[in-house]
Amino acid sequence: MKKILPWAGAAAVLAAGVLTFAQAGSAAEATASPLSLVEDYSYPNAAQILAEQNVKLISGDGNILLVDCSTPAEGDIGLLKIWTTDETIGADGVGRVCFKILKAPGLLNLEVPGVYEIRGDGQRTGTGHEVTATIKPEGGTQKAVPVDADGSVQVGQGADPNDVPTTLLKIEAKG
Repeated sequence: MKKILPWAGAAAVLAAGVLTFAQAGSAAEATASPLSLVEDYSYPNAAQILAEQNVKLISGDGNILLVDCSTPAEGDIGLLKIWTTDETIGADGVGRVCFKILKAPGLLNLEVPGVYEIRGDGQRTGTGHEVTATIKPEGGTQKAVPVDADGSVQVGQGADPNDVPTTLLKIEAKG
């Protein structure tokens, strides 16, 4: 024979009521402020960077970051360096900006005008990340350019002084 405690029934009713209240509160909160299914990939401090370095950083996955060009190499991996004809671009007044690839794959959408050279981040032959740069010549169409992992690639006016200025639109590091 089962023995029923007099307080057991009251405790069960109270527990059910608390559970119902908690679930109702959670549902109301979820309706009031739904979670976003879209992640925000906008580049942090982009407006400040544009004002200070004249580089428009749009969005990315956080694996490619704008860094000071004096950032030291780590082993055989240094910085991806971008040279432009515009000396107002970058922090050092020579028309250069640098990026550190934290890990691959990596993606950064940006706008850097007047690009003529892109240098891979490898410090010796056979090192560096596999990178593709998407560029667009003034009045032209976008095209993807492979970047030499441990050397430089000339684009736009760097490849031909008679070419029109070229804007760098995207940096992709392969995994």
